Amino acid sequence: MIAKGQPPRRLLPVASFTAAYLALALVGAVTGGNAEFIFYIVVMLVLVVAVWGVDRVVRLSSGALWGLSIWGLAHMIGGLVPAPAGWPTAVPEGAVIYNVWLIPGRIKYDHLVHAWGFGITTWVCWQGLGAAMRRRGAVSTPTGGVLVLVAAAGLGFGALNEIVEFAATLLVPETNVGGYRNTGWDLVANLVGATVAVTLIRLGAGRNSSG
Repeated sequence: MIAKGQPPRRLLPVASFTAAYLALALVGAVTGGNAEFIFYIVVMLVLVVAVWGVDRVVRLSSGALWGLSIWGLAHMIGGLVPAPAGWPTAVPEGAVIYNVWLIPGRIKYDHLVHAWGFGITTWVCWQGLGAAMRRRGAVSTPTGGVLVLVAAAGLGFGALNEIVEFAATLLVPETNVGGYRNTGWDLVANLVGATVAVTLIRLGAGRNSSG
């Protein structure tokens, strides 16, 4: 039996993995004098506690938990690891992995992280809705309207992320956030991720009903 306040054993692998890379990221941010990412690590710790609280109520799937953790790792790598010399980047000097073009002039590493992260967030919102419905003795069916609401929830968290990044620009003199155009493309990437997520939710429901 799990003691009150103690995380269930199924969370220990993902929690240990997340704690390990956050500790390494904190060391890298402090030794490198990266105030921006010290701020983001604090935000990450708040989010870890929030996810733990949500999981206590919803019991998120292992896939969602690992998806969130991998998103955090991708964020730490993106902001702390310098881009190798010769790699195409969106900024001329001091580029980090976040600035690397995966398809030059089209898709950056940053866009991929946004699409992944808010796709996973949309999936988490779907699981939260399902848990709420089950507590009321109902079943959540992925109709078009429900999926639009779930996607909108994921995109809302994406907008909240942009507010956090805006706060970073106000609190830290120099950041790697980018300007208005960058924010616009971040939102587009969030939309792509949310759209892929609800599409997979719908296709998964179709396979389950046909089986």
